[in-house]
Amino acid sequence: MNDTLRLLHLEDSPYDAELIRHCLIRVWKDVEIVVADTREAFERQLDSGRYDLILADYKVPGFDGELALKLARERHPDTPVIFVSGTIGEDAAVQCLLEGAADYVLKDNLRRLPSAVERTLREADEQRRRKKAEEAVRERESRLRRIVDSNIAGIFFWDLNGKVVEANDAFLKMTGYTPEDLRAGRLDWKAMTPPEYLERDARAVEELKTKGAVTPYEKEYLRKDGSPFPVLLGFAAFEGGMDRGVGFVLDLSQRKNLEDQLRQAQRMEVVGRLAGGVAHDFNNLLTPILGLSDLILGQIKPDDPVRSDIEEIKKAGQRAARLTRQLLAFSRKQVLQPRVVDLNESVQEMQMLLGRLIGEDVTLSLQLSPEGGRVKVDPGQMEQVIMNLAINARDAMPQGGKLTIETRRVFLDEEYAGRHVGVVPGYHVVLIVSDTGTGMDKETMGHLFEPFFTTKPQGKGTGLGLATVYGIIKQSGGHIWAYSEPKRGSTFKVYLPEARDEKASRVVSTETRSYSKASETILLLEDDDALRGFACRVLRMRGFTVLEAGSGEDAIKISITHPGPIDLLLTDIVMPEMNGPEVARQIRKVRKGIRVLYMSGYSENAIVHQGVLEPGTSLLEKPFSLQALARKVREVLDAPQVSG
Repeated sequence: MNDTLRLLHLEDSPYDAELIRHCLIRVWKDVEIVVADTREAFERQLDSGRYDLILADYKVPGFDGELALKLARERHPDTPVIFVSGTIGEDAAVQCLLEGAADYVLKDNLRRLPSAVERTLREADEQRRRKKAEEAVRERESRLRRIVDSNIAGIFFWDLNGKVVEANDAFLKMTGYTPEDLRAGRLDWKAMTPPEYLERDARAVEELKTKGAVTPYEKEYLRKDGSPFPVLLGFAAFEGGMDRGVGFVLDLSQRKNLEDQLRQAQRMEVVGRLAGGVAHDFNNLLTPILGLSDLILGQIKPDDPVRSDIEEIKKAGQRAARLTRQLLAFSRKQVLQPRVVDLNESVQEMQMLLGRLIGEDVTLSLQLSPEGGRVKVDPGQMEQVIMNLAINARDAMPQGGKLTIETRRVFLDEEYAGRHVGVVPGYHVVLIVSDTGTGMDKETMGHLFEPFFTTKPQGKGTGLGLATVYGIIKQSGGHIWAYSEPKRGSTFKVYLPEARDEKASRVVSTETRSYSKASETILLLEDDDALRGFACRVLRMRGFTVLEAGSGEDAIKISITHPGPIDLLLTDIVMPEMNGPEVARQIRKVRKGIRVLYMSGYSENAIVHQGVLEPGTSLLEKPFSLQALARKVREVLDAPQVSG
């Protein structure tokens, strides 16, 4: 044999040490033997290096073999020890073997030493490999156990009969079973599967038989209480057979919920854009209808037979205007004038009105948080939210019941925001409106905030109440959540970001003012001919000089060529080719002191950021009456001029 050996030899006789060395080098040509003749030298060598084998005499002055074996086993437990002695008795040799010695060789029979060394080294090598393999198995088992115990995913061990023989806490938690259920054998993955998925599971078993593992797929499991929940499932067979394996399960409930929320938000966004566009165009039509109705009514006698017809036209136009305002609220295209208000005060101020709205057979209960709740909203729009929710609650309680309105201050954390699309973490004030009415099923809940969707009888509702609430809340930076079950009432929760560092303010009504006959010049830019004609007629009746433009290019030319002063630019915001704000910027280069008043059915981001007016912007909402037009123009002209 040509193996290189490194040996530590405990021997106090130089003659015996040399004899043993010669015995070994006949077999191993390259052998390194370190001789220690005392206990101190032996311990020093044990501490200074590693050896393939330790040879030891049983008797060394002041030191015996049993102690040497103990020291060697403590410091080098994987290094075998062979006693080579002329004095060891049979009983002592057996005791040494029991305590861990690999073998013993008598000095008068050294011919056996090479074979004893060879066998010992071979067994030691096999033992090291076996130990390494066992450690690898233990490490794999430990890693698997850490994975199972981590509860990152549900993990269960199964047999093809359907039994779950072991499962981690995550699997038990998501399925609603207990460790006692598991020990009693009450978990059956086939029984936990709804019937419509059994065929898919059968295909997965066939895939398992051919590939040893199954590509993860989505299905549903049934909880212990029978309720279904979506999961992503993958499993594999254990080596050595297909009758047992391990499954990995991810609960997809949160992901599915977020996907549903996102789809709903996208659907609402599309419908909102459509509704906003329709409302904008419709407002252009309503403005001259309402305005010309007022003009005609002002010119005919009270007993004129057509007066009642004109009044009906005006009433119909006003009803249409209210509908367009609701559509604009839903589409988040209305103009808000937010201020910081105390939500508790808003609810308390509406208490008497709400009492009249809901009737005597419905009990109103207010539970307002003592912490208060400052939020930045449009006060009028917030009142509309509360009123719409209260009216819906009343309609859901035809036989009477209880309406509860609560306020709370809550903190929405990152985890909550992660489960709800569009929610920003932080402190919020929540308005909770609950009723004891008829409730709603899941199908109804899925369409709750869509415009024109209603469960009320024909003629009893437009289907825009909750759509309006949705739009106002979204435009105010909040979100709304609803929960209901048939015959168990409904709860609506409106979350609004808390305005922590701002003081609440009250709305101050402006006094009605009278104006003398006007003398200023107005440049009117409006691409809708009917609306432009109506506005020109009203303004000229008030004494204004009106310069008409049907496009931005025409307005800019007029501003350059008109020889006299132009005091005000009255312009629509949204027009083809060049919008109102761009026209205003161009004209202000020529007419430095000109004032600007915008008109719009809704306001785009050029003037309004998320529906909130920028400071200093004047805007007249369509449809407007002739009085509103004249009053707003006068107000802008009389306002103090802001430099810069």
